[in-house]
Amino acid sequence: MTIYFLLWFPMIPIAILNGVVREKVYGPHLREWAAHQLSTGIAALLFGVYTWLVTARWPLEDSAQALAAGGIWLALTIAFEFGFGRYVAGHSWEKLLADYNLLRGRVWSLLLAAIFLLPWICHSLRNG
Repeated sequence: MTIYFLLWFPMIPIAILNGVVREKVYGPHLREWAAHQLSTGIAALLFGVYTWLVTARWPLEDSAQALAAGGIWLALTIAFEFGFGRYVAGHSWEKLLADYNLLRGRVWSLLLAAIFLLPWICHSLRNG
């Protein structure tokens, strides 16, 4: 599972690039919540492609291992989001937690669910 811990780190530049594209390309032309939702969907797609490639190169043995890999990725993503967001970017806890409010159109939690499930989904698609 150490390899899947390490394989989380390339997801950072994927996410940063996705954010830059949102801010520079389509974000100025959309309402903030719409740009957030579109960006979240694009991130899920990019992470899906990345996970498909990673699981081809480093196959997961079974569903339990796939879920463990997803759990590692989920924990690292949340730790990075709150650690970087709070202590580097200086965002308030209120701002950080606002992205979890599905009732207000914030779909970040759906991306977290995708990050957790993508290794299992890719494993299942490959192995029936």
